[in-house]
Amino acid sequence: MAIAVDAQLLGGVASQSSTYNYGATSGKISGGYNLGATGAPVQITKTNIIDYITYCGGVLDENDVPDESRWMVIPSWMAVMIKGSDLKDASLSGDPKSTLRTGLLGMIDRFVIYSSNSCGYVPAASESSGFTSFYALFGNKDAISYANQFIKTESLRSTESFDTIVRGLMVWGYKVTKAEGLGYLYVRK
Repeated sequence: MAIAVDAQLLGGVASQSSTYNYGATSGKISGGYNLGATGAPVQITKTNIIDYITYCGGVLDENDVPDESRWMVIPSWMAVMIKGSDLKDASLSGDPKSTLRTGLLGMIDRFVIYSSNSCGYVPAASESSGFTSFYALFGNKDAISYANQFIKTESLRSTESFDTIVRGLMVWGYKVTKAEGLGYLYVRK
């Protein structure tokens, strides 16, 4: 259930970002950040991944988005690149243990980094560049409002064993509340 919610939320909010927070000319003031665009996704490597994460921070800075509670959700292959970047050396990030030892991505340029296989992707056949592309979302906690609730639950006897099972009906929803606090990188391997 969590995977289905993630996929719908992560796939649905990118289109509601501020127009200053995505594309080849991102940045409300400078327009100087290339965060990728349809037909021209940016190629992420272990040598440039940190640069692109800091560009996302610069885009939010130009929109006067607070530094606190910033987050970024990246595809799992990008997480592997972070672990292979210069940040694998704990002394460079100031962390007590390296990402190679812990597997935790932690915080980079004020963003708490999360990895998800549910990041929106565009198959190569649908992308004019010919590459499979992904949306790596970033923002601030005030950008999206999310709520869920189980409105009905019941206990049942299992038909396959002597156990009691519980099933429930969960309702949920989200809304982009501050588009200027939400953006995305359009990336490829």
